Amino acid sequence: MSADIAPGTVDWQLFDCLQVNLAVLADRWHGAGTHLDLGAVLRFSPAPGPGGLPTVECSAEKQLTDAARTLGLAVLDRRTVQPGETLEPASGRYVVADAYHLPWVPYFGQRHMDHSFLLERAEGGGAVVVDGYHNETPWGCARPVSRPLSRAELAAAVPGPALAVTLAPAGAPRAPALPQSDPADEEITHRYVTAYAEHPDRLAALDRLTLEAWLLARSRKLHARCLQARGVLADDSAAAAHVSAWESLAESVYLGYRRVERGRPEPGELYTRLAHQLHRDHEVFGSAQVGVPRSGPADRARPSGSGPVAEDLGSDPARAPEQSGADRARVPAPLRARVAAAAGAVLKADPADLLDGRPLADVPGFTSFRVVEIVERLERELSLEFVADDLVPENLHHVDGICRMVLRALPTEAAQPGHRPVARTGGN
Repeated sequence: MSADIAPGTVDWQLFDCLQVNLAVLADRWHGAGTHLDLGAVLRFSPAPGPGGLPTVECSAEKQLTDAARTLGLAVLDRRTVQPGETLEPASGRYVVADAYHLPWVPYFGQRHMDHSFLLERAEGGGAVVVDGYHNETPWGCARPVSRPLSRAELAAAVPGPALAVTLAPAGAPRAPALPQSDPADEEITHRYVTAYAEHPDRLAALDRLTLEAWLLARSRKLHARCLQARGVLADDSAAAAHVSAWESLAESVYLGYRRVERGRPEPGELYTRLAHQLHRDHEVFGSAQVGVPRSGPADRARPSGSGPVAEDLGSDPARAPEQSGADRARVPAPLRARVAAAAGAVLKADPADLLDGRPLADVPGFTSFRVVEIVERLERELSLEFVADDLVPENLHHVDGICRMVLRALPTEAAQPGHRPVARTGGN
């Protein structure tokens, strides 16, 4: 991506697909690190959503309004572009359209959903699309792009109604947003968790909860990075562990969804973990003193261009420690070889490295989608069904952890291959 169009200071992985291109404009116009202000306020205020399920997902209009105020962006023009109408590029032109028609994202031809991009004038005329979205999806990787678009390509990419907004730097001097944390109270948490745990349509509930858990995990990572950059995070290591636990929960929810999709039982502890994570928000983020930097050696705000919080603040506590030789000896060698071969085939990795203790999460391309493929492949090849409550990242990120799951699994007829996932993981 061109540095003058899309600043390299933005931590792409912290944002959903509506926030990220507002973050691009914020850093371009107000300087490196401005984008972190999108994480200054952490709230848990679920609203009624599809199918009678509560949701923390905000509409594009609300996201735009809140983010523009927070980031010092002025809305010069806002309108809905109708089918057949020409969409013109302009400086600060922010567009929300249907990802199903956008050829630079993995949702192209796969899923209808709102997705943002910047449509700006290219040097020498024409249009250039800037999109900072970074995510893993069932259909491939989304990565930041900057690419020219002809008029014909633009018409094909936006065939239906789209929101087109022209943004500019706000005129008044911008003051950084004050960090605030207003996590869920006990009653709201109970209603939210119960709605998903007791919904009669289990597939619909887990499909929606897959997106909810992803949004909750990503917003907590962003809030932690903002507090860290301001020097007001009370406990770096606690925040790292909490963010990692949210990401672990999101992975477990997706695994649960795929199992229910295939007629298998879902893990029973998902909702206990969800309630625990929401309660822990208070403990981890509630003690940050707004606007009061910490003193001492821990007060080292990293540059705004540094990596995600789990890398900045410490190691991932969800990763199981490397297994000792004695632990490995208790797992039959042929089983270890079979599991390593299956994981290596899915991850395109050398099984020998995995047998030597390399964590699966360290293999490039490892995602929750690949975990699902490994689980389903082994169930099919070995004619077994894993115990639902065993399907947690702590067991699934190492060959030996998976081997012990196999030893505890229930014999069954070989599972039939399921159809490709349609869950909304990372879909926003």
